[in-house]
Amino acid sequence: MCGLWTYFSGMIALLVAGTAGFGATLEISINPTFKGDPLFLDSLRYQNVAGETFSVTRLSYLLSGFALERPDGTWVEFPKQYAWLDAEARRTVIRFDEVPVGVYRSIRFHVGPDAEANAADPSKFPADHALNANLDGLHWSWQGGYIFLALEGHFRTSTDGTSGYAYHFARDPNRTRVSLLADLDLTNDCAMQLDFDIATLLNAPHPLSFLKDGTATHSREGDPILRGLLANMPAAFRVRQVLSAKPSISRPSPLKPPYLPEKYTPYRFIMSRSFPIPDLPRDNPLIEERVALGKQLFSETALSRDGTLSCASCHTPDGAFNDARRFSVGVRGQIGSRNSMPLQNLAWKNRFFWDGRAPSLRAQALMPIQDHTEMDETLERVTAKLAEKMDYPAHFAAAFGSPEVSGEKIGLALEQYLLTLTSFDSKFDRAFQGQGSLTAEEQRGFELFMSEYEPRTGNFGADCFHCHGGALFGDQQFHNNGITLANDPGRVKVTGLASDMGKFATPSLRNVALTAPYMHDGRFSTLEEVIDHYSNPIAQSPTLDPNLAKHPVAGLNLSASDKSALVAFLKTLTDEKFVKSPPSGELPKR
Repeated sequence: MCGLWTYFSGMIALLVAGTAGFGATLEISINPTFKGDPLFLDSLRYQNVAGETFSVTRLSYLLSGFALERPDGTWVEFPKQYAWLDAEARRTVIRFDEVPVGVYRSIRFHVGPDAEANAADPSKFPADHALNANLDGLHWSWQGGYIFLALEGHFRTSTDGTSGYAYHFARDPNRTRVSLLADLDLTNDCAMQLDFDIATLLNAPHPLSFLKDGTATHSREGDPILRGLLANMPAAFRVRQVLSAKPSISRPSPLKPPYLPEKYTPYRFIMSRSFPIPDLPRDNPLIEERVALGKQLFSETALSRDGTLSCASCHTPDGAFNDARRFSVGVRGQIGSRNSMPLQNLAWKNRFFWDGRAPSLRAQALMPIQDHTEMDETLERVTAKLAEKMDYPAHFAAAFGSPEVSGEKIGLALEQYLLTLTSFDSKFDRAFQGQGSLTAEEQRGFELFMSEYEPRTGNFGADCFHCHGGALFGDQQFHNNGITLANDPGRVKVTGLASDMGKFATPSLRNVALTAPYMHDGRFSTLEEVIDHYSNPIAQSPTLDPNLAKHPVAGLNLSASDKSALVAFLKTLTDEKFVKSPPSGELPKR
């Protein structure tokens, strides 16, 4: 039986470092720089000692082992304080509350978690914890352990083209201590600014060259890239300034869920014990009455202008909530421009649609209703139609404490139902838990899936895990995966950033054998076609994901047996229970 982790939503306790008492607050901001100047992401402007021009597209890392040194040489340690910092996410600040009042002369910390935390089960950390794998995206999933630092980007080749690099600094023996002298007066609150200089990390005292030393590392012993990073890391952090100022971070006030009825039944959320804890919406705690209403609304054709379509029309439950058509069809037979994404394990996502334009599930659920090509209806007309239906006022009263129907409540109810669509009981899951086994071909496919393509070190895997690793088989990010673009530029239309050209959301590969066609525009009909895309030459562009850009221009050239093994493995991700009996809510009888 698949291991389950259950809890009542809305009951999650937030773990806050520090205890009540007297002390000062220290706020440390660590800003990525290059030779002292702010680091610009996705900018092919920097040069290393080897004369190679390169960019940085990803800088993400974990810190731990923080301590402050008193003038007498004794240390104040913060053993359970971990920090995840990320340039793209603009996570640059660490805060320490209740620091013993006093004067300090230096600070130290480590790049990478301590050995105990590195070996810990990542599914046990709260949703907002730095070591939650769904938050930081730095856990090595089935292999175990965290990537301490991920540095990725592109560099210009001698042929005026570009290639990619992916440096993943990890493994317990490589955890690196950084010590910095700094006069800290913590008789009052204090703010400290550090630089993390990428020029030093790549150049001094051990210069690294992408062409000479390699374009990828997973920090195995003897790797020249690892030696360079180990030598350069301690000096890459520098103190810029110390300020006697009130730290800028404030604690968020508790959210009060809107429209919570006087009587309600908490919903029992069920997931795999191998999944990271999700960040469920605290202002919309799961209750059975709302989940049941959301399920009813999901199949309600009154949401469309002509009463012919519901959410289920493009997300059929018996097809893993997918649309088998290449393009979804709206009212009056209008043809859309994208394939509908399957709906599963949405509790772990924070941006929705292929281009990420919806910041929440409740917002996403309302957009197709108002889209002229899809349901072509207004929220005003929808609420009026539902209010006139005999059962809906009573169901809204049970779910929200009032019979009033509104667009906001429709979004909240649909969000709740969609959050319950969890899939985790596949053949692969049962084999992973020792309750079954994979065939030799399926096991070979899994090994290819999880193996780096790195000829320099003798590895010739399929390199799928960079975007599809972890228990969710997706990284919740956006990537340019080398497909040729037609009239859809992807995420750039949402952000306006040239660096997002051709990027689309990474879909989860759970139930992938059931969710054809594939890609945002459904261009591939079979898994074999998808694998051929990655095995053959792909479209080169400045925004191509670095983990693909580092591959040969001619492609991976996987053998026929390797391709067959990959397909066999992907089919083990089918969750028959989810397809045959998806999670459901029952409307209360009145």
